Amino acid sequence: MPRRAKRARLWLRPDVRNAKGGTERAAAWVVLDRGKHIATGCLAHETAAAEKFLATYIAQKHQPTRQRLDIEEIAIADVISIYVDDRKLSESERALQAFARLERINDYWGHRKLSEVNGETCREYVRLRKNDGSARRDLEDLRAAINHHAREGYHRGIVRVVLPAKGKPRERWLTRSEAASLIWACWRARETQTIHRGTRKGEQLLTDKRPLRHLARFILLGLYTGTRAAAVASASIERGDGRSYVDLQNGIFYRLAEGKRETKKRQPPVPIPPRLLAHLRRWQAKGVVHRYVVEWHGEPVKSVKTAFKSAVKLAGLDGQVTPHTLRHTAATWLMQAGVDKWEAAGFLGMSVEMLDRVYGHHHPQHLRQAAQSIGYRRQNETLAVSLARPKPIDSDVSQTIDIVGGPGRTRTCNQTVMSGRL
Repeated sequence: MPRRAKRARLWLRPDVRNAKGGTERAAAWVVLDRGKHIATGCLAHETAAAEKFLATYIAQKHQPTRQRLDIEEIAIADVISIYVDDRKLSESERALQAFARLERINDYWGHRKLSEVNGETCREYVRLRKNDGSARRDLEDLRAAINHHAREGYHRGIVRVVLPAKGKPRERWLTRSEAASLIWACWRARETQTIHRGTRKGEQLLTDKRPLRHLARFILLGLYTGTRAAAVASASIERGDGRSYVDLQNGIFYRLAEGKRETKKRQPPVPIPPRLLAHLRRWQAKGVVHRYVVEWHGEPVKSVKTAFKSAVKLAGLDGQVTPHTLRHTAATWLMQAGVDKWEAAGFLGMSVEMLDRVYGHHHPQHLRQAAQSIGYRRQNETLAVSLARPKPIDSDVSQTIDIVGGPGRTRTCNQTVMSGRL
């Protein structure tokens, strides 16, 4: 039985040296497809652009059938291809991560039919990935692609994607001293360069470059507004397509980028806290901020993961601290300050149920009423108990009962009193 041909994939073609040791041809990314080499025009460091080229190449190579068919006749590769074409993913880091996940799904599921998506194959995929969290995220993308295919009316039948159990939510948040340490680490960090020649060869030399100061602005904006990393990275003091807008005049942060539709991860406009607004206006006045709040060489940053990891190390913080930890911290601080849950949920752009379930235990009034009430009876219950308790019998009355009753004629106190004989 002949081997099945591999799908189109990327290959980093190594550089070629000439006889003198110079570079004759630089290393570049190439698409390998059934023995063919298709140039991408991307050098070794342009990985993201090469991945986008590959996705476009695969989409153009095969045009899936957009007809209503039974699930036994539809290849999952066609379902994924239609999903990618209709979704029109951008060049953001999040979109590139989605491309990578869809590529993994296609490697495993592409040759299968839609009817083969069941509990057994889903669990097999989880075992092969060896990471329940990553496998669940991949399968969620597969489910989204299948649901899109169904909504468009392209298949007949029911397909269910079985997901592994959700992991525990991350509860790491920063104390105010930890947040201050992180910001100061970013502000004071200086770039080091290695001396390669002379008697001081190999010595580390501190320069005047401050490579993490843009990250300090990122952290402040994230802590004060609880905004997700992507919206903070695209925050601009000028309106524009694909940017979130910081209105310095009116003090409003429009977190949803212009031209993008609202999703279940809501990003409502919020007022900018006074302290942060003062920082932003000062940065603009001093020329620190030109167009974007978080800039690197005059351009917006696409990702701060590497810089953030370095800052966490410099600040000496323990645990798993990521850019999303800033959002956790903002929610926790709001709860600790006793802010109304409905108002805090609106500020953060999440549901009250989510806020209460994940962060509600930080609120100073969380379950306090229950804790204070459990050891006390209600007032009407105490009154009912006191009325039901029998009154003590007076000794004189008791003697009178004995005298009047006599032997064989003993009556209770209540009977004697009711008869009017005392």
